[in-house]
Amino acid sequence: MKRTIGVALGNSGRRMGVLRYNGDGARESASFEYDAEWLAAPDRFRIDPALPLVAGPQFHKRREGGSIFPGTIADSEPDGWAAKVILRDHGKRRALAKAAGEAHPALAGAMDFLLEVDDFSRVGALRFYDESGIFRRPREDGGRAAPPLIELDHLLSSSRAVEMNTETEADLAYLRGRGTSLQGVRPKCTVLDDDGGLSIGKFPSVKDERAVTKAEILALTLAADAGIRAAHGRLVSSDGIPVALVRRFDRVDGERLMYLSAATLMGATAGGHTEHTYAEMVDTIRIFGAAPQEDIEELWRRVAFSILITNVDDHLHNHGFLHVERETWRLAPAFDVNPFPDKLRELKTWVSEETGPAASVEALMSAVPYFGLKLDRARQVLGEVESAVAQWRTRGAEFGMTDVELDEFVDAFEHDERLAAQSESGHVST
Repeated sequence: MKRTIGVALGNSGRRMGVLRYNGDGARESASFEYDAEWLAAPDRFRIDPALPLVAGPQFHKRREGGSIFPGTIADSEPDGWAAKVILRDHGKRRALAKAAGEAHPALAGAMDFLLEVDDFSRVGALRFYDESGIFRRPREDGGRAAPPLIELDHLLSSSRAVEMNTETEADLAYLRGRGTSLQGVRPKCTVLDDDGGLSIGKFPSVKDERAVTKAEILALTLAADAGIRAAHGRLVSSDGIPVALVRRFDRVDGERLMYLSAATLMGATAGGHTEHTYAEMVDTIRIFGAAPQEDIEELWRRVAFSILITNVDDHLHNHGFLHVERETWRLAPAFDVNPFPDKLRELKTWVSEETGPAASVEALMSAVPYFGLKLDRARQVLGEVESAVAQWRTRGAEFGMTDVELDEFVDAFEHDERLAAQSESGHVST
């Protein structure tokens, strides 16, 4: 299969390149080429540091287990939960077509998965249009890509059916386009909030043994208390089940913002086996940052927070950047921060090569000079973060977490690193 797909930017659909795909069974390749008008535009910028502003096709070297697409495009590829919904939907429709004596093509490869994501809710500002110039919207029922909040019960029941392998054709048809635009393994969907803003609805999994959705909103609340620019989240009830509703920060007043994962901006494409560090992210911010020292201090604050709440799923795709202008970027609001009381206290992204994966205050303080912070300022920030985290029980109870639910997270919040933070900062929480 060969495809030539247009790549556009923002709500206006400004054309800025083409994506060419070749698929022959398991062998797949892709190339990207900037449009001549984009290259000549005064406001042009690289949509990926690995894609320089030059004419002609540029090929992405695929690593084992990684995407065939450049990172900027792979950032909006479906995986985990989204891929499960897409595969189940196609399997169900193929079976129905076969029973009716009709043909229904199988998913041919990475390009089919990429184009199964609905244009309306795709992450970031990149958009894809087919050979007929039509932006990809895979829904066949003519319905809305993102349903209003009032339909959350329907989304939850359809998602649970997929988790329990009891989904119907109607369940999958409803999730088509709605549950396929977001990465990650947990059940989620795109939904319109009360004021029409695009949000993510995150559902409890049938496998959960703790109040995971409540804990994520607790973490976002504490992050804001700690002075971190965090995504806005709140709990809503769907037939008595707590759903975490998180506002999309890549949409502002209806406009799409260009987004890159930290992995893409750093050139740390998936499939590699090298560990990456926050020190590397600091280097990247110094190169591309619109307000570098401000974001570097913000990053230091976030690492301190992750250590103190045992947020140890801090891989590079759980950090991101929003485009400002030309070649400059800002650290995106913090998202996907969760306490993990049952996980080994090791960071996915190391503080530095010297510290290794240790999720410790000692490791963080050893990197203070590299982050360009004075020692007194670092201690002040650490104290502010610890002071906010110390209120975790009170803040959780404020939005309805029970004592039993809070007790399940004690090991994530009450540990020796909290004591180390108090000692280092000179702040003792009460």
